[in-house]
Amino acid sequence: MSQFLTLSDAIATHARLMPQKIGARDSRRSLTYTAWNERASRLADALLNSGLKTGDRVGLLAYNCLEWMEIYVALARAGLVAVPVNFRLTGPEITYILNNAEVSAVIAGSDFCATLDSQKTELPIPAGRHFVLGDAPYAGWTSYETLISQGNAGRHFSTVDPQSMCALLYTSGTTGKPKGAIRNHQGSYLIALATAIEMGFSKDDTGLLVMPMCHANSLYFATTFIHLGAACIVDDRRSYDPEALLATLSQEKVTFTSLVPTHYIMLLSLPEETKKKYDVSSVGRLLVSSAPARRDTKLAILDYFKNGRLYELYGSTEAGWVTLLRPDEQLTKLGSVGREWAGSGHIRLLNEKREEVADGEVGELFSRTPYVFDGYWKNPEKTAEALDGQWCSVGDMARRDEDGYIWLVDRKSNMIISGGENVYPSEVEGVIGAHSAVKDVAVIGMPHEKWGESVFAVVVLHEGDDATEAEIRQWCRDRLAGFKCPSRVTFIADKDMPRTATGKILHRTLKNQFSEEVVSLQTA
Repeated sequence: MSQFLTLSDAIATHARLMPQKIGARDSRRSLTYTAWNERASRLADALLNSGLKTGDRVGLLAYNCLEWMEIYVALARAGLVAVPVNFRLTGPEITYILNNAEVSAVIAGSDFCATLDSQKTELPIPAGRHFVLGDAPYAGWTSYETLISQGNAGRHFSTVDPQSMCALLYTSGTTGKPKGAIRNHQGSYLIALATAIEMGFSKDDTGLLVMPMCHANSLYFATTFIHLGAACIVDDRRSYDPEALLATLSQEKVTFTSLVPTHYIMLLSLPEETKKKYDVSSVGRLLVSSAPARRDTKLAILDYFKNGRLYELYGSTEAGWVTLLRPDEQLTKLGSVGREWAGSGHIRLLNEKREEVADGEVGELFSRTPYVFDGYWKNPEKTAEALDGQWCSVGDMARRDEDGYIWLVDRKSNMIISGGENVYPSEVEGVIGAHSAVKDVAVIGMPHEKWGESVFAVVVLHEGDDATEAEIRQWCRDRLAGFKCPSRVTFIADKDMPRTATGKILHRTLKNQFSEEVVSLQTA
């Protein structure tokens, strides 16, 4: 009986059909499909020879680099499970994930060896299974290149069950401890197929992966390009550089990239003479993901990327891609995240009784996708909360309009209840963000002795622009009901806005940061 193909199968096929085509590259080196296939086999063999067995989890901790592409394929070939870890986490946070996942080995960039060594007493990883990227030795670690050199490219690997786990992807933990979402090979294949169909990708595309390779966004798009035999460029800069991004788009004739709104805002804020230096005419598709984009941001994107078709995607690590706002809908349905992704079922918006709400009313979003996750690792309680039969929810609240378009309202956990009224931060953020001086904004609920919670706005201004708290509050009063308006507005620098690796603002961190200050003011 025929089965779905894994990443390993895809690379092996391309190595036979397009042996000399460059399949992946970063700023340091490139891989033909032949070299990619051989190195993945050597790595898979060497990992199994280290004592790992089918189903074992391998922790991955590194900045973006080409090695991620080799590792994901090698683990699929060996029947091992990738556990990518956000490189922005602290030692104890990394330890929690690796221990929760019960990893049996770790592959890390040299920058993270000291952090992991400091946690050794808390991390029961067997000796001889610490591998460091590159060829330079690090005390107690085996170099990645040495590991590959020890592997046998001619090994015959056992067939991998497509329904077996290929990755354990930990959520960002914006509302609590990270949870490990179980992803399988079949889901990986199906999301690649659905992405290619919906967005029209082919083997002739060149995708630039800017988002962290430890994140579902880059993994899902890398998976798509791998199955198609297209080319992937891994952006291996340690931090986002908007002008360097434009240079890469121009020089490499990139046809697609996915960025979060903050990335686009920084790019579009470059001086006009800088932006005019680069030819971005090859860019045919652009994606806005991970957070809603404001109207002015979208219009500016469309104005600069003349040949770019703009998409806005809503999805999650757990459900995969859920909705898509397509290019011809960007101006007619600004603010919406679109309608169901190709191949997906009807989205249900449910109230607290798990009853569908009427169009125009807010409910918790439950999606039905063919590539939904298999549940949370060792967490049946949270799995039961997320899955309702064939439908999946990650706690987002939304409404559907009369044309079937979905409008995200907010995360259930971010909702503010002030004086018995529900306030959705994203609505207030949208209003404040429309102010010409505002670059970014986060709205949080803070404890209030009378109303339960009050609305608190944290604002980042454009460089060179000014606005006062009174001005922002009046701006809101002119556009929002009184109970939705912020009682306090504070200003911070862009660098001080806490974010996940994908640019999402960490509302919980802001709430913890400012709660003591707010309480002290109320009791003064």
